Amino acid sequence: MTTTASLNQESETSSTSEQEHADHRLFGLISFLVADGMTFAGFFAAYLTFKAVNPLMPDAIYELELPLPTLNTVLLLISSATFHRAGKALDERNTRKCQTWLLLTAGLGIAFLASQMVEYFSLPFGLTDNLYASTFYALTGFHGLHVTLGAIMILIVWWQTRSPDGRITNLNKFPFEAAEIYWHFVDGIWVVLFIILYLL
Repeated sequence: MTTTASLNQESETSSTSEQEHADHRLFGLISFLVADGMTFAGFFAAYLTFKAVNPLMPDAIYELELPLPTLNTVLLLISSATFHRAGKALDERNTRKCQTWLLLTAGLGIAFLASQMVEYFSLPFGLTDNLYASTFYALTGFHGLHVTLGAIMILIVWWQTRSPDGRITNLNKFPFEAAEIYWHFVDGIWVVLFIILYLL
């Protein structure tokens, strides 16, 4: 009798312990994004400092074309909206609609990368021409890497939401939400990068 009561008490204690176990995944994601943001901040600071302290010679000043970067900005801003629509569809348990929006989001990310490659091939300078050129390629290339990883994440989420009983559902949304937060972060970084590199 005592043994049974003891086992029941241990079971209740274990259950309570499991219920009180905090989910730190969101904290971990935010910590990663803060650290990643600091890396970008270092790039931005270096670029602005070099530009202020070491101005380029007249023959090394380049006029960057705005149409492609502007198109890229529009693509990423739209992709944030489509990702949000995918989340709404997931909440409604409409997996087909959710997957459609996710594929559209990934497609917009891939279109961004394709547009950036077109810009690279049309630039009047190379990677090692001068400090400005090196910083430009480092910033845009590092961001492009983030877009690539984000597009891969979106495709993984798309695969895992392929049915109402898939791994990602309206009851288990964290993988979806993590990818969405990361994607919005990447979009926000691009807006800052666009202003600093193309407008200032």
